[in-house]
Amino acid sequence: MSAVDVDAAAERLRAVIGPSPLQISARLSDAVGGEVWIKREDLQPVRSYKIRGAYNLIAQLDDAEKARGVVCASAGNHAQGVAFACSRLGVEARVYLPRTTPRQKRDRVARLGGKVVKVIVIGNTYDDAAAAAAKDAAESGATLVPAFDDERTVAGQGTVIREVLGQLADPPDTVIVPVGGGGLLAGTVAYLGERHPEIRVVGVEPAGAASMAAALREGGPTTLAHVDPFVDGAAVRRVGDVTFPIVRDSGVVLEPVAEGRVCVEMLALYQTDGIIAEPAGALAPAALEQLDIPHGSTTVCLLSGGNNDVSRYADVVERALVHEGRKHYFLVEFPQEPGALRSFLDDVLGPDDDITLFEYIKRSNRETGPALVGLELGDPADLEALLARMEAAPPQIERIPPDSPLFRFIL
Repeated sequence: MSAVDVDAAAERLRAVIGPSPLQISARLSDAVGGEVWIKREDLQPVRSYKIRGAYNLIAQLDDAEKARGVVCASAGNHAQGVAFACSRLGVEARVYLPRTTPRQKRDRVARLGGKVVKVIVIGNTYDDAAAAAAKDAAESGATLVPAFDDERTVAGQGTVIREVLGQLADPPDTVIVPVGGGGLLAGTVAYLGERHPEIRVVGVEPAGAASMAAALREGGPTTLAHVDPFVDGAAVRRVGDVTFPIVRDSGVVLEPVAEGRVCVEMLALYQTDGIIAEPAGALAPAALEQLDIPHGSTTVCLLSGGNNDVSRYADVVERALVHEGRKHYFLVEFPQEPGALRSFLDDVLGPDDDITLFEYIKRSNRETGPALVGLELGDPADLEALLARMEAAPPQIERIPPDSPLFRFIL
């Protein structure tokens, strides 16, 4: 796969989609002391960059292959790209989605594909859906359209950075790329490696699904035993056999970003910039605060998608508060006597602390009863004083750490 393949993919796409905007972010630029540009792939017809790789692959099938149809697996965005391409090219498709795919993405796949696309929901992860799609292709003779593990897909994804270079007066110093299976990152480093090797590329993975880092550590694609599915567009257990060597040989820097930090950035993008980003879309700008960005330099963040279900925002807000140290949970062993709660409120809570959760059932045959209490602090710095007051208070109080199974039940 070479830069010439990316150029050819760009020509195929030219009549189908226009260039997505490249916008400067005043908020992020101020934060790093330089220029930060956001590549708005969330404004594509399918609200993500996945349209590029899917169309580039399907458009190159011969008539016999198109007649047999295609199958694909996806966490949602690739499926929309396949649905869009098949609708335009008149190719029938079966699309396999894991059950974790947000409803909004499922509905979009069906609308974009119309009568030529059948949606099949199966398994709990992308990899489950991928196994089902591969089995379908082997048995039916349909062409498998990988979300990332095909050179034609990679070349299509590489058109994002090619477009960026045409939109800036001068090449950027740093490009930050979200990473799932590695298609967008592989396309980026393959193109820049030939045309602009001086540009630093940083690949950003969700901390709970760092499959590319695991592959580099083990010397080849390896299957993660567990992934956090929250960043669904990048929650991949195993990177591609095609994408891995391209990424490995590039020497790219990989950076894990906590899911809570992604949530903080999603809210900032929405509230300050008016951008609706899905978790994977917020990965690149979320990494900025933990990277060494030289003062006065130019950085491009690839915002990969905006297919976020509005019903997820309550979870996003909760995770953001926990990550920032403003939300905490405790088990409080209350004496079963009048005034116990009043004493807790007066002696333990600070003036800016707010109770957001209180679960308690009085047991008449016991002297004490536990309550699950959620507190939101006015300032994360208030935690130390709160814990000191809890230590001095009569009730026995146990803090629930974020890595506790009970904490995961709350979220």
